[in-house]
Amino acid sequence: MMNQSIRIMPCLDMLNGRVVKGVHFVDIADAGDPVECARAYCAAGADELALLDITATVEGRATMLDVVRRVADAATVAFTVGGGVSDVNSAEQILAAGADKVSTSSAAFRKPELIPDMVKAFGADRVTVAIDVDQNPAMASGYEVYIDGGRTATGADAIEWAKRVDGYGIPVILPTSKAGDGARTGYDLPVIRAMRQAVSAEIVASGGAGNKAHFYEAVDAGATILLAASVFHFGLVDIGELKAYLQKQGVPVNRAGD
Repeated sequence: MMNQSIRIMPCLDMLNGRVVKGVHFVDIADAGDPVECARAYCAAGADELALLDITATVEGRATMLDVVRRVADAATVAFTVGGGVSDVNSAEQILAAGADKVSTSSAAFRKPELIPDMVKAFGADRVTVAIDVDQNPAMASGYEVYIDGGRTATGADAIEWAKRVDGYGIPVILPTSKAGDGARTGYDLPVIRAMRQAVSAEIVASGGAGNKAHFYEAVDAGATILLAASVFHFGLVDIGELKAYLQKQGVPVNRAGD
């Protein structure tokens, strides 16, 4: 089906130093300690981790660097940090605290020159651009870019923005469907397909995983990195079982010890 091994990426959404999970970016529930979660996911076979400070941007502050440091000490896989990455300096602090990559969303949209500035400063492989999207039939692609943690509509077409991001040489684009976030009804497959066809970057599936079949559907749509939060946090999907399931479907996966 494909030659490239897909990666499983649990996401730690952070609020006040705790892992939380919401539905449609609201209705937030506590899901544990970030260091304990990171350690458990690494032991379970996660290929990468994401750490997202979900209110840093709207509160106008930087990511909590102490949490980044503690997760860096515990993690045995690469991890990406997003939320509050507003300029090169804030990204530099996060990387210095132990993160392997930074993810920027709202700031990159507001100041697109931030993307090439970060690529120049750190290298493209250490920069991910996240794009929160929601369905809007008025857009040519049917999807609109949202910023500020999914709170603010921009009037911009999500696929056109993804093309612009791709033009800066960003290797990974992370679209999250506002409609799918935390709903466990499946990833927004049309936006994954549309981005996969429009850009050369890898696409992260994010927002909506509820069972193992949903992950396979995302791979079939073109995602190579499978991000999820609540199904992992609350024990609904086991990473090892998920990898075995995907492998059975003919999907190349990284196995323990690879």
